[in-house]
Amino acid sequence: MTEVEAFVPGHITGFFTINRGDDPTKTGSRGAGLTLSDGVTVTVRPAEETTVRLNDVPIEMAAVETVLDTLQATARVDAETPLPIGSGFGVSGGMALGTALAANAAFDRRLSENELLTIAHGAEVQAGTGLGDVVAQARGGIPIRLEPGGPQDNLLDGIPARTRVEYHTLGELPTADVLEDDPDLLTQAGKRALSRVVEEPTLSSFMRASRQFAREAELLTTAVRDVILDVNEADGDAAMAMLGETVFALDTGLSDAGYDPTVCWVDHTGAALTD
Repeated sequence: MTEVEAFVPGHITGFFTINRGDDPTKTGSRGAGLTLSDGVTVTVRPAEETTVRLNDVPIEMAAVETVLDTLQATARVDAETPLPIGSGFGVSGGMALGTALAANAAFDRRLSENELLTIAHGAEVQAGTGLGDVVAQARGGIPIRLEPGGPQDNLLDGIPARTRVEYHTLGELPTADVLEDDPDLLTQAGKRALSRVVEEPTLSSFMRASRQFAREAELLTTAVRDVILDVNEADGDAAMAMLGETVFALDTGLSDAGYDPTVCWVDHTGAALTD
């Protein structure tokens, strides 16, 4: 029995647009974010029936099941992650992409990276759990998504930097509900944020644009705002993760403000099979 493992970095989105089309593989978002050394490890092995587990708990995840159906694979999928679930870290995208990469090898489907990315991206869009995580997680680093859609459409740039990242999670936000609430407001705020970062592709510009986006898109909660203000008062740089009630900060921003955050780094490798 062939067992294959893949690692996909977590992804924090600072800001985004919503760009929908009739084809799920061409639907997506523009925006920017950080990929994280904390991520999702996905193990796929052939089985008589498909099952999915996350941190040893059986779950139903439509995006993973769609990936397996597309690859005509029946498998046991086991995922492990230290990341908070439903709090803006791209766990669903990581599971979809990790399943695609590992199942391709386990079942000898012989598809290319872009073909697998297209499958995983389309599956997550159909499931309503994300619009841009998959293409960002595949690239790694600090990706700027200049065009929406899967890899065949998505034009990627990036901020050439490396940094320590701290994060502090206060709760969850339902991705599908937020995306449907006021997409025009989100998209206009996202376009403005993207323009700012394209004009000045630096970490400080990205953080400023992310904070402005959260305010302009009316997503900033009181609890998150209070933590960001605490970090700012400690001369740190923090913003809200999309979409989750999570604050992320560069370097030691949250620690300096008196919090006990989780610490990781920007991941510059991107999604891949493990040895």
